[in-house]
Amino acid sequence: MHIPDNYLSPSTCAVMGIIMLPIWIKASKKVKKEVSKKKIPILGVCSAFSFLIMMFNVPIPGGTTAHAVGGTLAAILLGPYAATICITIALLIQALFFGDGGILAFGANTFNMAFIMPFVGYTLYNMIRSRLKGRKGEYIAAFIGAYVGIVAAAFAASIEFGIQPLLFKDSNGAAIYCPYGLKVAIPAMVLTHLLIGLIEGGITAAVLAYVRNVSPGIIYEDKRTNKKPLYGLLLILIVLCPIGLLAAGSAWGEWDGEEIKNLVGYIPKAFQHGFKYNAAASDYSVAGMNDVVGYIISAVGGVAIILIVFKLVSSIMKNMKKKTS
Repeated sequence: MHIPDNYLSPSTCAVMGIIMLPIWIKASKKVKKEVSKKKIPILGVCSAFSFLIMMFNVPIPGGTTAHAVGGTLAAILLGPYAATICITIALLIQALFFGDGGILAFGANTFNMAFIMPFVGYTLYNMIRSRLKGRKGEYIAAFIGAYVGIVAAAFAASIEFGIQPLLFKDSNGAAIYCPYGLKVAIPAMVLTHLLIGLIEGGITAAVLAYVRNVSPGIIYEDKRTNKKPLYGLLLILIVLCPIGLLAAGSAWGEWDGEEIKNLVGYIPKAFQHGFKYNAAASDYSVAGMNDVVGYIISAVGGVAIILIVFKLVSSIMKNMKKKTS
């Protein structure tokens, strides 16, 4: 679901960034006001979990791949605005250091995965949970909320893809950016994520149950918050993340120029003359190392950066409260 650069026009990217700006501002204010400083590190754990779970590519019928995100899970644990911050940071690290998702397309990617997904998923989760009582009802609500959340995010991405050839064509009528219109983009993205939604929902319900058992303080303020099992979960995901390499092929809408040429018969102009950014560890690979080792090093590096970012945020919040007290 990570939209690379040059699939969307600069104007589309600018609009999506402008839309996200007030969302980020409000989310930051909400987190500062409503999330206690002892829970800020948990934001880092949720962001790192999302980063790692997105490395687990899953093969999809038709030769493409997709992945879970963990957006609704973060919303259930910390609230939708906190989830927006968590997923935004994960996507930023992926784009800057690993070339996963475009720099210009960052606003669109965060709109889909850091806004649409957690807010839709969390809203549906609350609606269902209010009608289904008990732990079982809560896990059912988490599953359905996460399932619908990721499908809604995929639908939003498909609209962004699909409007490009309608709005932007060259003098010969060829698409300048994404070559697939709405009739192709919507079913391709949505049908794929109807399958991935099962994984997203299962992970959300399973991790929610795990957190309830090992660290209930994340959900209930009056309960203990034990972070060690959460860091243990991140460690397990780091060790297992090379499984994501087994999925051959690219995700739909994440092809390079040559792959697009094989699909549609030409390379859109944006792919030939558009924006190019060379990430330090593109595709989670490290120069001079085999894919598995590079993937693990990338996972460790990404998680470390995310945890450090939230550690710094926690320290800044702590110092600001001291000055105002």
